Parts: sequence; structure tokens; C-alpha cells
Amino acid sequence: MSELVTGEAVALELRPAKLPSRALAVVIDLVVAFTVYILVTMGIVASTSSLDQAAAAAVAVATFLLVLVGVPIAVETLSHGRSLGKLACGLRVVRDDGGPIRFRHALVRGAVGVVEILMTFGVVACIASLVSERGRRLGDVFAGTLVVRERVPVGPARFVPPPPPWLVGRFSGLDLSGVPDGLWLAVRSYLTRMGQLDPQVGHSMAERLAGDLAACTGAPAPGDVPPAAYLAAVVHERQSRDARRAFGGGPGGAAPVGGPRPVYPGAATPVGTPVGPAAAAAAPPTPDVTAAGPREDEGPGTGFVPPA
Repeated sequence: MSELVTGEAVALELRPAKLPSRALAVVIDLVVAFTVYILVTMGIVASTSSLDQAAAAAVAVATFLLVLVGVPIAVETLSHGRSLGKLACGLRVVRDDGGPIRFRHALVRGAVGVVEILMTFGVVACIASLVSERGRRLGDVFAGTLVVRERVPVGPARFVPPPPPWLVGRFSGLDLSGVPDGLWLAVRSYLTRMGQLDPQVGHSMAERLAGDLAACTGAPAPGDVPPAAYLAAVVHERQSRDARRAFGGGPGGAAPVGGPRPVYPGAATPVGTPVGPAAAAAAPPTPDVTAAGPREDEGPGTGFVPPA
């Protein structure tokens, strides 16, 4: 069972879909689309029998583009990468960094799909998927997307650690539009696997990624924030924006204070320390978990303290 692997040899939990399941999903989508197209065409022919030949041809072309191209693009955009065929096969289209696709991604996939699927009967798409290491067709390559499996066997949980509560919302004013998808993928992969890296290697990698991220946002990384915590906070901010854009919800909530608290390398104060005069007076002092060294139930260089 293959996984995505970044340039830093960090595995990501997304599982690329295989060609048979993708082909089955495309067949289901095409059967539905052509059925609708035939029904719509019959209705249009019956209602435009009085038109001349040129007008009838224009209507036929418009119907083809609307039903076989426009509707699939709209469905993929509104469903965030789940068409009817992909939903039946347990697949989904995501960005290269694992985030939900937008209209521009669905538009590029649909436009290229006219050539590699409709006009060539899927031959070009099959060849491209077989040649590609991650099974991507040309539309995925140009759109920066990937078809992944959502129904996967239950395995060890891998998650992006939440940022410290005192950093939630601090970077809400950052301009994240200039950050490329490849950098998001590298940051997310580092956060999910930083516990398996050597502490020195992980810290240097976090510094490099934080510098690249700060350069893309146009705002320097705060000097009082550890690089790993800065990366987690900015990723959390981006995920919150994606959730608000996709589902229309409110701002992303802060990480639960009572749950597991990640300890990021280089943190000057414990992550769970309350913020503000009133909170500082009311909250009991938090022991410095970094001073006592790693616990026995910690993995080597995890950077996390498991809950008691």
C-alpha cells in the first residue's frame, strides 16, 4: 500500500488511487453524463425543430459543452472533489498538499479531460496514469491535483499537531496566497513526522521551512516562536480558512486545553501556560516538562509529551 513521499523522505498519509478504481469511477461518471446528455439533446431537438441548420449546430455544441464539460466541473467544485463515480468508489480529488480543490483545479482537470478522456476514449489518460508514479493523468499534472482513496484500512494515526493555544489566531492577518502547494505539502509532512526525525535534523528542517514560509508570506517569522510551533500555527490558520470557505463555518477553534499538549523544540515556556494576567493568576503553575528530559514512553526525539 503506497504512500506519498516528499523530497525530505517524509511519508504522507494520503493514498493515491490505483488505475482500476479511477477508471471505474470515470466510467460511472461518463454513463451518468451521457445519459443526461442524450435526454437533454432529445428535448432540445424536439423544441428547436424550427431552427435552421447553423442554429441547431450551435445549440448542439453548447449542449455538449454544458452537460459533458460544465456540469462535471461544477459537481467537482461543489462537492470538493467527489463526483458520483468517485463517491461510489471511495475516491476524492485533492490538491498536491492534501487540501480541498477549488474551481480553478476542477476547471483545468475538466478542460484537459475533454482531450485525454472524451476525444481519445481515455487512452491518453490511461497511458499517463500508468507512466506517472502517483497515477496522475495529464489533467492532474496541470491542475496540481491528485486522486486519493478515502476508504483505507485503519492504521496508526498520523495527524498534524495543533498549535499552542497562545498562537491560535495570531497569524490571521498573514497573506497565504503566495505560498505554493509544494511548500504546504512539505510543511504538513514535516509536522506529521517530526517525531520520527533526529532532533537536530528536525530542528534545522523546521528552521528552513519556517524561513521559506515567511519569505512567501512577506512577513518575518516571530523570533519568540519556535520554528515548529510557527509552522503548526500557520498550517492551522490555513486549514481554518479552508474550512470557512468550504463549509461556511466560523473561525477554527483553538486546540483543546485538556488534551495532549505538544512540546515544540526550542519553546521558551511550556505550551499549556495560560496567557493574560487574569488567566495567569487563576491557573495553577505548569511544570516544565522539558527540564526532566524525555519520558520512558516517549519515542526517540518525538517532541511530544503523551497524555498521562
